[in-house]
Amino acid sequence: MSLSKLKILEAHKGLKNKDFSCKELVGSHIKEAEDKDKDINAYVLQNFEVAMDDAGKIDEKIKKGEDIKILEGLPVSIKDCFCVKGMESTASSNILKGYVPPYDATAVKKVLEQGSIILGKVNTDEFTMGASTETSAYGVTKNPYDLERVAGGSSGGSAASVAAGMAMYSLATDTGGSIRQPATFCGVPGLKVTYGRVSRYGAMSMASSLDTIGPIAKSVEDLAIVLGAIAGHDKKDSTTPKVEVPDYVKELDKDIKGLKIGVPKEYFIEGLSKDAQKSVEEAMQKLKDLGAEMVDISLPHTEHAIATYYIIAPSEISSNMARYDGVRYGFSVTRNKDEKVKNLMDIYKKSKSQGFGPEVKRRIMLGTYALSTGYYDAYYKKAMKVRTLIKQDFDKAFLKVDAIIAPVTPGPAFKMGENTDDPLRMYLEDIFTAPVNLAGVPSLSVPFGKSKNLPLGVQIIGRHFNEKTILQIGNKLEN
Repeated sequence: MSLSKLKILEAHKGLKNKDFSCKELVGSHIKEAEDKDKDINAYVLQNFEVAMDDAGKIDEKIKKGEDIKILEGLPVSIKDCFCVKGMESTASSNILKGYVPPYDATAVKKVLEQGSIILGKVNTDEFTMGASTETSAYGVTKNPYDLERVAGGSSGGSAASVAAGMAMYSLATDTGGSIRQPATFCGVPGLKVTYGRVSRYGAMSMASSLDTIGPIAKSVEDLAIVLGAIAGHDKKDSTTPKVEVPDYVKELDKDIKGLKIGVPKEYFIEGLSKDAQKSVEEAMQKLKDLGAEMVDISLPHTEHAIATYYIIAPSEISSNMARYDGVRYGFSVTRNKDEKVKNLMDIYKKSKSQGFGPEVKRRIMLGTYALSTGYYDAYYKKAMKVRTLIKQDFDKAFLKVDAIIAPVTPGPAFKMGENTDDPLRMYLEDIFTAPVNLAGVPSLSVPFGKSKNLPLGVQIIGRHFNEKTILQIGNKLEN
């Protein structure tokens, strides 16, 4: 077996037993990237030479008989919206080209403390705004299963790098489906955590009340291992409560007999492909065979989730994007000697209009409008009230069930360019994932079923801070 196909525990045992060196392990993933990434376009910044040097240091450690941590020496890719000290971090936007952070994001710091080796930064929709990686300033990331199709978004680079064997796992973000959808499109598992389970410090904000950080990996077990490393309270992020982090791996193999799994009628609607529906139904049958009980439930406000999401998210985007002003860091027209600027407002206008892409501008405009005088009550305030109703739907459902099963996407990966001229159609890609972010609950996407040789997935949604149960269910489906 190629070393680039190994899962975390297999790689860890192999390194400890000296079956192969860390240089060989890291080198195998780099070779996959050198062979494939010119077509896939997952990496926006390669850190391969440094990675090989770091691997050599791990080999020295092993040679001396020193113990190594479970993630030590394992190659990871980092979504380009994370700050990594000394490494250009742009959120795949022209407005941050050349920005090199002086610090690491907390999640990045934690995997580095575990000894993981960063292979590079991977592609994302600009500032994570998109469902296909087509809004990236670096061009679209292609699906390893079919190069004419998208890898999904916004974490398309993360999903593609793992699926193609170009990284063992990846750190990504999910604001409305940005981990679960690309993971499904690329046939790998991905985890959207409870809001506040993982620190967001050092990740470039899109919509602060919706953003979450989680892993994409080669197996559900790998997700559990990485989550154990990155979860927990962080004094630099006030939204991370002091909630105990369980041993997710230890909990994985527990029996799911007797678990009640909710089936929401609102998720099986017109627009869901027959193949996607069939994959969820087959997954339900597998879980029933293992002793779980399927319970019909209703999440009645689901139909309003997309409208609610696309008022709240752009409103927060409008606020968050204000910091990219062409003065403090990143792109500025003042660095162009041929550019005539009259005053500070001129710097703002020209820097933003040249630095931001069309989708970011669209969402800033939508959000600014929704927050403006005379429209705040009609749009933003009303959306926040509906968000509360959506959260209450989930709260009520979890009084009856332990988890919820649903589709991840309406169908498999779509072709590049298919939705780019129709933003509304692109926004509807989040129809089954965005409600979860509005409610702040955790959700796991697991590859299950295919449509014309393209991967499909199943979504397992859990109670707040109950990632262990959805990982258990996902592990059973995967096995």
